[in-house]
Amino acid sequence: MTNPNELADRYVAIWNEPDPERRHAAVEELWSAGAVQVLNPPQEVREVADTLAMSPIFESRGHAALEARVASAHEQFSAKYEFRRSGEAARLQDVLTFRWEAILRDSGEPDGAGRHVFMLDPDGRIRLDYLFVE
Repeated sequence: MTNPNELADRYVAIWNEPDPERRHAAVEELWSAGAVQVLNPPQEVREVADTLAMSPIFESRGHAALEARVASAHEQFSAKYEFRRSGEAARLQDVLTFRWEAILRDSGEPDGAGRHVFMLDPDGRIRLDYLFVE
C-alpha cells in the first residue's frame, strides 16, 4: 500500500471494528507476521519503572498478540470512543507517521490523542508500530 492516508485510515478502522473475524483479517493484512507494536506507557508506569531502575516496555509481538491487543482495546474503549486519523499521514521511504484522536461517542468531542510511527516491510505492511499516547 503506497497511500499513507489510506494505510492510516485502515489501521484506525481496526480499532473501531466490532466484528472479531474482520479484526482478525485486518491484523493479517496490516501487520507482517512478526510485527511488533510498542506502546509508550502512561507516565505513572514510567515513574514506577524509574524507581526500580527498569525500563517499562509494553509490546505485542506477532499476529496472535496483536489481535488480542486490538480485541482488548476494543472491549475497553469502543463503548465510549471512536478513533479516527487526525490530519494527514506522511511517509518517507519505509517510515509512516500519523496522528489520531479518540472521539467521545456521546458528544463527538475529542478526548484523547496520540501518534503512530510505523516501519514498513517491503510489501508495505507494518513491521514495527510505535504508539505514543498523549
